Amino acid sequence: MASLLHRAPTDCRAETARILSAGREVLDLEARSLLLLRDALDGAFARAVSLILATKGRVVVSGMGKSGHVARKMAATFASTGTPAIFVHPGEAAHGDLGMLLAGDLLIALSNSGATPELRPITDYARDLGCPIVAISAQRHAPLAQAATAAIILPPIRESCPVNISPTTSTTLMLALGDALAVAAMEQRGITREQLERLHPGGSIGLRLLPVNEIMHAGDALPLVDHALPMRDAIVTMTEKSLGIAGVVDAAGRLVGTITDGDLRRHVERLFTSRACDVMTRNPKTVPDGTYAEDAMAILTANKITALFVMDHDAPDRPVGLVHIHDFHRLGLA
Repeated sequence: MASLLHRAPTDCRAETARILSAGREVLDLEARSLLLLRDALDGAFARAVSLILATKGRVVVSGMGKSGHVARKMAATFASTGTPAIFVHPGEAAHGDLGMLLAGDLLIALSNSGATPELRPITDYARDLGCPIVAISAQRHAPLAQAATAAIILPPIRESCPVNISPTTSTTLMLALGDALAVAAMEQRGITREQLERLHPGGSIGLRLLPVNEIMHAGDALPLVDHALPMRDAIVTMTEKSLGIAGVVDAAGRLVGTITDGDLRRHVERLFTSRACDVMTRNPKTVPDGTYAEDAMAILTANKITALFVMDHDAPDRPVGLVHIHDFHRLGLA
């Protein structure tokens, strides 16, 4: 009876191997298809980007079924990279939402077959308004591509679905193509990180693009000691600030070194007969104020350190703040 309830370990391993093989086969097929798409990009792609850049209104993206899900994500990607965009469901468009498309807009229509009947009302309306149409399809001679101002044709591929029916590889190509259009347009517009920060004030992207000035310890919370201060007093400052580090400054207030918990352990035998300048590590890693949180985090990670002093942008040798690895953990960035 037990043998009926529990499969042998060898059977489980064989099943795991079959599942992994099936998953890898799908990924291999889709990866190869993406390379085919890359090599197939031609003047139609450049024309589509030019149309996006020339659009005075918005980019309206539409598609049905799985292509519709991709179209919705595509519109969101355009909007987050500096191109105003919305998604319009073609079925809803035919029942009153055509009014969401205005003269001066650009329509991007997705259909693998190029003959999706639900797309006809919105493409006809776009032509009536004089809106350019970018088609993304696998069929060059289908109605959608023929009606388009620019038609990007997907390379001939098979779906990763075992019976070559369910949209899988084709929608992966559409998704990647949407990213390529959005990023190419973004680069042509010269969108800066500052502009992206304004578009992503929330979530992890907004946090990564947050200036360190907004999270750093400053003022009375900044652990600074004079270079000639006896180490017994420097340790008191480090203990009071609870950041595991102290910045050592000279008489002019310039940062000349740091003292960390590691420095204390290395000099434990002479701590109470030394000055801060005798124990400190010179030439510490620092960042200028205004540095993005993700860049500061990258410096911490690359150098395997836990804290960075933030320096005055106009006086690069003067510390104005400190960011600690715990600050990034608190924000969910580390």
